[in-house]
Amino acid sequence: MTATAELLADRGAAAAAEEFFRSRPFFDAEGVTHTLRIATSDAELLTPLIVRDIDDGPERDAVSPYGYPGLVRASGADRTGGESAPDARIDPATIDFSATGLVSIFVRHTLAEPPLLGASERNVVQIADPGLPPKSRPSDRNQINKNVRNGYELRLTPGTQTTVAERAGFAAAYEQTMRRAAAAERYFFGAAYFDRILESERTWLAVARAPDGAAAAASIAARSDGFLHYYLSGTADSHLRDSPMKNVVAALVELSSAQGLPLNLGGGIARGDRLEEFKRGFANRELSWLTSEIVCDEAAYERLSAGRPRTGFFPAYRAT
Repeated sequence: MTATAELLADRGAAAAAEEFFRSRPFFDAEGVTHTLRIATSDAELLTPLIVRDIDDGPERDAVSPYGYPGLVRASGADRTGGESAPDARIDPATIDFSATGLVSIFVRHTLAEPPLLGASERNVVQIADPGLPPKSRPSDRNQINKNVRNGYELRLTPGTQTTVAERAGFAAAYEQTMRRAAAAERYFFGAAYFDRILESERTWLAVARAPDGAAAAASIAARSDGFLHYYLSGTADSHLRDSPMKNVVAALVELSSAQGLPLNLGGGIARGDRLEEFKRGFANRELSWLTSEIVCDEAAYERLSAGRPRTGFFPAYRAT
């Protein structure tokens, strides 16, 4: 083995206040429990993890928190979107994971090239890059302008300055959106989650208000690792016809340009679906988003996965 891995009880070891996806408000909201440390002869890589019991135990596995937390250098030599790992990427097969006591680990990477070999493409995300010619469909511009003429207003507020009413409006629109999408329970975050992440100084809340002052559409944006991320968003059922989310995204494109950062709009649920097509209307390039699926204990993994459907879900023993 050329590298070793250990599980640190200090969940803050991977924290970086200047990066939203490794900030303490984000860790608190997501319930991060530990830090994974991978040590080689010339590098120390860290990533936050949520450690979970498997069934009734005693085995455990771990997953990265939601979003793009990544596996990054402990030194934080470049946390502005540049290189965040050694030049020579590490093959997970050469890492001794036995000291972690975990059966498997699912790692969500940043949008930079990951430090581990063999990472798989999880999704393709749409990027609005202010360094490239902007993209805007005439139909989108027409709808945005129509909404403004009809009395819609856009308010963009730093997360730490949002009001109770603004957060409640966002939460309601977000929940309605998740219900329309029949999203898994995992994605119904709740008011306490939103309150905590908006305590980060790297967040903003963009709200499109209808003529009656209600929150018609809203999005939380977060700055991390060289990108502004269109993180969580939602549109109220009663305002779907007016597509006020287009006004929200246009405002975030302007914010990203002012910040000098590309806007990561994320991807669709499936390649080429309506959600991805909506985001394509504002994007001028694409990026692959990668994850690493690591089996730390082969024997335990196979034993736990026996009889489970092999659908491609990782880990297989959690497939339903």
